Amino acid sequence: MDPLNIIAAVNIIALLSASATGVKREFRSQLSSVKEKPKTWLQNIPNFSAFIVLLQIISLFQVGTFTYSDSNFKIRVVALVVYGFSSWMQFWSFKSLGKFHSQNIVIMKNHELMQKGPYKVVRHPQYLFQIITDLALSIAILSYLSLPLALIQLPLYIMRASLEETYLLRYFGEAYTVYKKKTGFIIPFIG
Repeated sequence: MDPLNIIAAVNIIALLSASATGVKREFRSQLSSVKEKPKTWLQNIPNFSAFIVLLQIISLFQVGTFTYSDSNFKIRVVALVVYGFSSWMQFWSFKSLGKFHSQNIVIMKNHELMQKGPYKVVRHPQYLFQIITDLALSIAILSYLSLPLALIQLPLYIMRASLEETYLLRYFGEAYTVYKKKTGFIIPFIG
């Protein structure tokens, strides 16, 4: 296996391990503490992202990839560094949410407006870093299977974040309006 792909595989395994406890906690909390959860196809976008990760794992074995060469090695290294950084930033985003982290668009009972960690500067850092992570890893492994899907998810996450904002604004009211003025939508300081 290619050395850069080995590094990517180790990072994928580390992130999946780090996320496992959060997923278990989320499942238990979803059963009892949900106040409002919209019924929308946008709830399925995390499944779409999981499908992209599956294609990326397959591509680690150079299935569905362009040919690796010395001429694209530097691009692959830069993309791998961006992937590593953004994947851990995404994990930080999830950890910052704590008990309010959910794969679904959901308002929990006693929901708190998160304004710490990456949420100080951007309202949806988890979506920003998911997009960057998927794009960067697809480039690092030269996957023509996952790159188009990673591009397709960009507008999907924007739509999902917009819907999420509708619910957060309804729940938090003026506090969310003030928070919106201080932070970027998906990109820091923009929107």
